[in-house]
Amino acid sequence: MIMLSISMAFMSVSYPQGYSIGDAASDFKLKNTDGKMVSLNDYPASKGFIVIFTCNHCPYAQAYQERIQSLDTKYSALGFPVIAINPNDPNLVPEDSYENMVTLAKQKNLTYPYLFDATQDVYRKYGANRTPHAFLLEKKGNRLIVRYIGAIDDNYQDASQVKTPYLANAIDALLAGKTPDPTMTKSIGCSIKDKQLH
Repeated sequence: MIMLSISMAFMSVSYPQGYSIGDAASDFKLKNTDGKMVSLNDYPASKGFIVIFTCNHCPYAQAYQERIQSLDTKYSALGFPVIAINPNDPNLVPEDSYENMVTLAKQKNLTYPYLFDATQDVYRKYGANRTPHAFLLEKKGNRLIVRYIGAIDDNYQDASQVKTPYLANAIDALLAGKTPDPTMTKSIGCSIKDKQLH
């Protein structure tokens, strides 16, 4: 228990604090796999956004690729499009280079933007620490309010065995005019490869 506590303490020091539930998230402009720059302002008709920090190489991120696609297919039409962001430094993980992102997007026929956080400023601002790590934003006037942070669901190994689809439930709650419950869960995945932490 002591070792676990020490380990948790070091983890909390290593990663940025980021957003909390109820905070207003700021916009960003990042390069998509089609070469175009994308910002949240490019979606004036949206009700909010499903921002997911993910990557190419991580087995957890790979396990969720189809589920992320399904989320975009279902919820983009309802006003909550997926915005995927690769936060990893390709110098530390070459598989997560921009060129490999482009290849993956073509292979998987991604319908959502897959953006490259080249400076790693966006992931730090959000406080993401794993891939995948989801942030659900709701548009209120000209503000984007953080309504849910955490895991996509409760079973990364097998989509057919998911009992609680946390992220989908949170979106459904917002669409029904309710507050998500829970608002936070623990993201399960690979640590983000940050040049400042190595």
